[in-house]
Amino acid sequence: MARMGDRASSLLSRLLSAGVEARADGTTRAAYSSDASLYRVPPTAVAFPRSEEQIRVAYDVARDLGVPLTTRGAGTSVAGNAIGTGLVLDLSRHFGHVLDIDPDARTARVQPGVVQEQLQRAAAEHGLRFGPDPSTSTRCTIGGMIGNNACGSRSLGYGRTVDNVLGLRGFFGTGTEFELASASSTSAAPATPEAIALADLGATHLAHIRTTFGRFGRQVSGYSLEHLLPERGVDIARLLTGSEGTLAVVTEATVRLVPDPAHRRMIALGFADIVAAGDAAPAVLAHHPTACEGLDARLIDVLRDRRGASAVPDLPRGAAWLFVEISGDDIKDVEARAAAVATDSGLGATEARVITSASETAALWRIRADGAGLAGRSPAGEPAWPGWEDAAVPPDQLGRYLRDFDALVSEHGLTSAPFGHFGDGCMHVRLDLPLQRPDARKVLRAFMTDAARLVGQYGGSLSGEHGDGRARSELLPLMYDAASIRLFAEVKRICDPENALNPGVLVAPAAIDDDLRFPTKAAPATKRHRPLGLAWAADGGDLSQAVHRCTGVAKCRADNTGAGGVMCPSYNATKDEKDSTRGRSRVLQEMINGTGVQADWASPEVHEALDLCLSCKGCLSDCPTGVDMASLKSEVLHQTYAGRRRPISHYTLGRLPQLLRLAARAPRFSRAAMRFSDRVGPLKSAAGVDPRRSIPSIAARPFARWAHDEGLAAYDPDRPPANPALLWVDTFTEHFTPAIGAAMVRVLRDAGYSPVLPAAAGCCGLTLISTGQLDAAKSSLRSLVSTLAPAAHAGVPIVGVEPSCTAVLRHDLGELLPGDTGAQAVANATVTLAELLQSTDSWSPPDLSAVRVIAQPHCHHHAVMSWTADAALLDRAGAAVQRLGGCCGLAGNFGVEKGHYDVSVAVARSTLLPAVEAADPADVILADGFSCRTQLQDLAGNTGIHLAQLLADHLH
Repeated sequence: MARMGDRASSLLSRLLSAGVEARADGTTRAAYSSDASLYRVPPTAVAFPRSEEQIRVAYDVARDLGVPLTTRGAGTSVAGNAIGTGLVLDLSRHFGHVLDIDPDARTARVQPGVVQEQLQRAAAEHGLRFGPDPSTSTRCTIGGMIGNNACGSRSLGYGRTVDNVLGLRGFFGTGTEFELASASSTSAAPATPEAIALADLGATHLAHIRTTFGRFGRQVSGYSLEHLLPERGVDIARLLTGSEGTLAVVTEATVRLVPDPAHRRMIALGFADIVAAGDAAPAVLAHHPTACEGLDARLIDVLRDRRGASAVPDLPRGAAWLFVEISGDDIKDVEARAAAVATDSGLGATEARVITSASETAALWRIRADGAGLAGRSPAGEPAWPGWEDAAVPPDQLGRYLRDFDALVSEHGLTSAPFGHFGDGCMHVRLDLPLQRPDARKVLRAFMTDAARLVGQYGGSLSGEHGDGRARSELLPLMYDAASIRLFAEVKRICDPENALNPGVLVAPAAIDDDLRFPTKAAPATKRHRPLGLAWAADGGDLSQAVHRCTGVAKCRADNTGAGGVMCPSYNATKDEKDSTRGRSRVLQEMINGTGVQADWASPEVHEALDLCLSCKGCLSDCPTGVDMASLKSEVLHQTYAGRRRPISHYTLGRLPQLLRLAARAPRFSRAAMRFSDRVGPLKSAAGVDPRRSIPSIAARPFARWAHDEGLAAYDPDRPPANPALLWVDTFTEHFTPAIGAAMVRVLRDAGYSPVLPAAAGCCGLTLISTGQLDAAKSSLRSLVSTLAPAAHAGVPIVGVEPSCTAVLRHDLGELLPGDTGAQAVANATVTLAELLQSTDSWSPPDLSAVRVIAQPHCHHHAVMSWTADAALLDRAGAAVQRLGGCCGLAGNFGVEKGHYDVSVAVARSTLLPAVEAADPADVILADGFSCRTQLQDLAGNTGIHLAQLLADHLH
């Protein structure tokens, strides 16, 4: 990485001297080099202010040094609004507090870094909510919503952000401080020179502003000059809303809260195609819905391909859908209105369904919320990109616009999967722009220009809620006339004459094809290249595509545990961007592209970003684009330590199964040695283990000996028993928890199966995979496959015990041994206990109606196999289940290694430990994963039990 320049050094030095937390290292600059857009602009430095005073100090220092300033919330901008060459102020880390809620006035005062969902939780205590709810509501900030005038799915009911802003505090680009009240809350006259000049500008151009701006609800592009009109109260606060951080820095906002309706009902309407859905949207508005959202079948197909048919609840027949929401306080009225929507023949729906299940409703809204990420892969499986992302037209023009837009996309040789806020005339889309081709810039410019002309023909807006940013600002002259463009420049001159705030956006814009974040086909990092350890089959063997799967929607920054999710435990513990899946992806992209970060697998920036990755695989399922950071980390470690000495933990924890096999030759000595080591901290430390961790005890009677004593036979393909099930006992079960293996045998027999064992012991290489010893892992897996394949080819189910090891056979096996027919057969035959039992029609579970279960699904179980079968089985058994989300924090070797203990404990404290501490002594703590049970034992003194043990304990 290039040495820090004098200006960057001065900037960082002065900020730190003033007590402002700031960084200018390569890892941070790489993590903040992009947002959710197609653009890459590495900052000079990033600051993390804790107060208004520190924000002002940062501004003054940057202005004095001539460094531009860009404010940033969650960085979910798809237009490049949240990146800049100068100082980036991350207001989300420390400056995100709800300052006050006035339930009588129905208002809230907040700092701009407050996450929208955080405000919702605070307001909900008073029966209120903040109306706008963009799909990124679990991580976007109120400041970001103000910057882009965000809207969301329920803007039909609650309006845009601008309709809910009552006041703003902060300072203009001139440095002048302001405290502005919206005209909707007071008639106070403008008080600053800038506000007075803006009011005069509006008065001078009344006729032009009245005929050009505010023509329909989603006209978001440019500055919203309609708020300068006297009939709108000359509302400077609302003019600043949607100005994308180019005019002022907001340090506090007062927003309107509204009552949350008591009842909501979703209606799913099926249509022949997306055009028919667009045509129907205006007629839906006659039913006064809270939301009217459109989705194309092409988007749903991507989800089904990635996660299976069960990931999508039953939808009405059609190739496109409208999700309509009716809400109110009278349930009978809500149900009647919902039925009216479903039976309205004038809508032209092929089929309609009123969704009454809360879980199905939540699942469908989650699909809609994940739309931007799901659309990150084209219908053909290619990467798809933002850019022409959220154009809007008057709603009565939407169907015709969609028809013409589809034709335009085809004309340019591209594909898309449209979705969006159809009731508002706003369409979202990602396009499979060929960014790896030499003519990529030309293709992008040609399409974007034609698309801008098309939306202009319909009287629409280049942006319907995300702002113009770097993606569309240059195209504003295709939407607005020259007089309007001059007005924008004058507004910028009044508020920010030195162009210090977010330059390149709206006024004097950067070119739409500059600063693109191109994925590079051939990585400079391969100067010390060895063959890829993993196949990266879903990405055509192209590691660059795998790394660039991250589109930046930042779901990894959200608390996904409430929905049973996992991603991203380390970010939730540290709140540091570099510890999010997105932050790590950005650093890896920089390394692969050879930009900004040392182009070497051993890059210190890359290893810093990956250090706190738990390899939980949560992102594999929870990330809408399917980023697999655990595999990326394995690949980096595999490449980095080729022919090199590894960290000590790779030899101890990474090769634990081999060490345990050696220990089994002298069991008494080994148990005594491990007990002694557990009491001597320096010995643990020397082995790369945190001294605060306990060392599990080796069982006096391993499973293999128990099985031999019980007469359990090995599978013989020539003489198979009736209804066989091959029980594959992993290393952890064999040596640490053989009782779980015994419980598995009992349950399998109760279900009518004849349990058999592999002909030889074998290891899946899980710990080798997590430490990047992929050549050794392949060797181990080849041996295991040779043992398991005969049963798999014969159609015998292979039942795993440990979820993480089972997940290796289901997922990692194909990536490590691609094209191996035996490996594919084993992957297809491998099942969890719950999956096997749920498919066994002749078996009924024991009665668990008196049992309350607190379940901690293993991360790999959730990510690879899904916990759906387990939940269904427990429900059949009558158990009351509290399913926890999030990771236990131990995650295999991660939480055991030195340097990770504090983060490991912090992750456990986010969900698992509070739930266990609040549990009744009679509650069952269900934790199938060895790591989860070990973490519980270490931190709560409660090991939990495996599903097999729970079932076995209640068999008659």
